[in-house]
Amino acid sequence: MPDIKQAKILIIATHGFEQAELEVPRDKLRAAGATVKVASTDGKPIRGWDHKDWGRTSEADMKIADAKCADFDALVIPGGQINPDTLRINDDAMRVVREFLESGKIVAAVCHGPWLLIQADAVKGRQMTSWKSVRKDLENAGANWVDREVVVDDGIITSRCPADLDAFTAKIIEEVREGRHQQRQAAE
Repeated sequence: MPDIKQAKILIIATHGFEQAELEVPRDKLRAAGATVKVASTDGKPIRGWDHKDWGRTSEADMKIADAKCADFDALVIPGGQINPDTLRINDDAMRVVREFLESGKIVAAVCHGPWLLIQADAVKGRQMTSWKSVRKDLENAGANWVDREVVVDDGIITSRCPADLDAFTAKIIEEVREGRHQQRQAAE
């Protein structure tokens, strides 16, 4: 898919997503011409976390349970501490993550978002980054953690924090233009 204007991108999130980590990619991807849908656990609006306190509410377009990988070109997983910790034990969210990983489509996770990739057994042998407190979790799951604003390994994009969102979003656009990657296998 060479044109971002034809891309359909799914963001999965729940209450406690880091405000900027949902809003910046959503808004920049939409500004670039992509269709972006936000899916929450119940399809209802979700409240963000803005650094140290509750932030704004974001509208949801659908339930995560209704999201189908076949309908989208890329998956974005915002961080914050609450959001990915809740989603990594949500069966519907993990089904969606696994489907995207198995399909070879772009999967992008920022901050604590890589927790879902760990839960999906998809980090072993991969170069990745994250918020610094997730470093040991990634390393213990077999990833090679590096301290860079954005890292790509076979279509899996990771970034550290809100300060990296411009590079994160630019890399999502670049990877969408590159197209589907080979089918990925979960670690054995």
